[in-house]
Amino acid sequence: MWIWLGLAALALIGELATGTFYLLLVALGLAAGGVAAWFGAALQWQLVACGVVLLAGLLVLRKTRVLKQRGLDAARNADVNLDIGQTVVVESWSDNGTARVWYRGAHWQAELARGQAPRAGEQIITEMRGSILVLTPKHTGGPA
Repeated sequence: MWIWLGLAALALIGELATGTFYLLLVALGLAAGGVAAWFGAALQWQLVACGVVLLAGLLVLRKTRVLKQRGLDAARNADVNLDIGQTVVVESWSDNGTARVWYRGAHWQAELARGQAPRAGEQIITEMRGSILVLTPKHTGGPA
């Protein structure tokens, strides 16, 4: 029992160091194996308890899509990059689809988002590529 719980504690320490949910699942599985050992189950049932808890936890994480959210593109995610969704004003676009805009107290290099027509006026930041703002024209509330 103590071996199982010791391994679970090591997995928890590893989880705190890495920040993934996988080692948390391993720790829960190992703890379940320790509980099975405490109740006097044979080794094969301890292993089954460990595996069942680990797989059940993995299924729960996949069902709640916690693992998928980690793969989001930070360049386009407003939860990661607070500049996404902000508005800037473009005076004019150059022939190659770039512009200089005033944003947050400085001049920034900006690009037109793929498939958008260059027009001056208010633009919305839809992506950040390094220090380059990728812009999409802001649609006004006029008739469609």
